[in-house]
Amino acid sequence: MVIVNHQSTGDVCTLMMCLQDKGMVVQKMMWLMDHVFKYTNFGLVSLIHGDFFIRQGKAHRDKQLIYLKDHLEKYYHSRDRKWIVLFPEGGFLRKRRETSQLFAKKRSLPHLTHVTLPRIGATHVILKTLSAQQENGSVGSETGTPNQTGNKRKGLQWVIDVTIAYPKARPMDIQTWIFGYRPPTVTHVHYR
Repeated sequence: MVIVNHQSTGDVCTLMMCLQDKGMVVQKMMWLMDHVFKYTNFGLVSLIHGDFFIRQGKAHRDKQLIYLKDHLEKYYHSRDRKWIVLFPEGGFLRKRRETSQLFAKKRSLPHLTHVTLPRIGATHVILKTLSAQQENGSVGSETGTPNQTGNKRKGLQWVIDVTIAYPKARPMDIQTWIFGYRPPTVTHVHYR
């Protein structure tokens, strides 16, 4: 699972640039994204690719997590996915910061400026659905049904935390990437 902080539409471009020389990684990825992206120019491609579009908000939360679990069970292994990309903050920093800070204050959590507190619903579903199941009190090494070669599929093996940082906390959006509104800038990407 690849978890990435989310500041703007340019984050996806930045992540794709980081992954372009990693062989088959991008083809083996499943992306989770807001449902509005289904109606953009790359929405059809994402649908065909088997990515998951999630609706946000209290009114949809529980049902969307069930849909996510079903989608993972139906498409993750059958399409030979090895990675899943999730933006656990649930949206762009500029839209989520104030709500996140209020939530943190109510629960005596740290005041965050450059990131928001993660939302854990989708992360929990992914970990529970894709991780190797417990076997007699210890984590099993394989999960799911056998694949075409007869081997059992391996469960989730890694969680990679990716932090994208822009100079002066000014993220680049997709328009800047396409039209070059700003001069070239150094973008920092930290993996752990």
